Amino acid sequence: MKNPVASNWYADPESRVYGDTVYIYVTNSLPYQEQTNLDLVTTKDLEHFEIYRNILDMSTYHGAVKAIWAPTVVEKAGKYYIIFAANDIHSEEEIGGLYIGVCDDPKGPFKNVFADGRPLINAIYNNAQPIDAHLFKDGDGTVYLYYGGWRHMMVCKMNEQMDGFEPMPEPAWGGIAREITPEGYVEAPYVMKIDGKYHLMYSSGNWTDGTYCVKAGVADDPIVGFTYYTDVLKAAEIADGPGHNSAFCFKGQWYVAYHRRTIGDTNPHHRRLCIDRLDVKDGRLQPVKMT
Repeated sequence: MKNPVASNWYADPESRVYGDTVYIYVTNSLPYQEQTNLDLVTTKDLEHFEIYRNILDMSTYHGAVKAIWAPTVVEKAGKYYIIFAANDIHSEEEIGGLYIGVCDDPKGPFKNVFADGRPLINAIYNNAQPIDAHLFKDGDGTVYLYYGGWRHMMVCKMNEQMDGFEPMPEPAWGGIAREITPEGYVEAPYVMKIDGKYHLMYSSGNWTDGTYCVKAGVADDPIVGFTYYTDVLKAAEIADGPGHNSAFCFKGQWYVAYHRRTIGDTNPHHRRLCIDRLDVKDGRLQPVKMT
């Protein structure tokens, strides 16, 4: 495996393993007006990678025309669901937010769950911009949605139909979204479970420069809150601004998928998809050495 793993400008990777294949869903790291769909990178050996372009059927997502960002995918009852952000909305009067699609194939094309094309979330609960979604499926099959920009992280519980939410214990914004923002959080939550504990990785700093990094926290409950314990990824001599990551276990080894930038390259959209080994020791995620 040699980084970067793709020549395209890619960011915000969400990684999943289905069967013998690693699926990495990515943002096209381009100016907002040019971000009109999502791509998928797959591999069976972490050496050879195949790219699938335009995995969304955009005709089914009403009003989603730019800033198509940060996909997250989960399998439930034999179907694959994707949530992504669109339009970089800054008020509830704007069209956009988090949209949800579904497909029988993890490669897409994903069509909107809703026949009228509406988003899943358009509201700005507790000043959390509806971006950077992450779907986490617990061992009992419950699916949680984590999301949020502007330094606020929210969690919701998806319903069985994957087209709405279950009520959340108070305090809950709109009755469905709880704020559980950890120390230093800016955006890009990702949750995994190790030995009965819930581990959150999230991005801190500024996505356009070398301050961008990934922190980790731990919790006993997926909706209560996470306690920070380490930095997982941060700038080093090899690269700047590593962040917006996910993780996957492949052939018995954990890996982290993330984007980073070349030191000295000041174009904010010049982000590359990378993969490195993620070690776990004594129930804690260890700092990653970028390669």
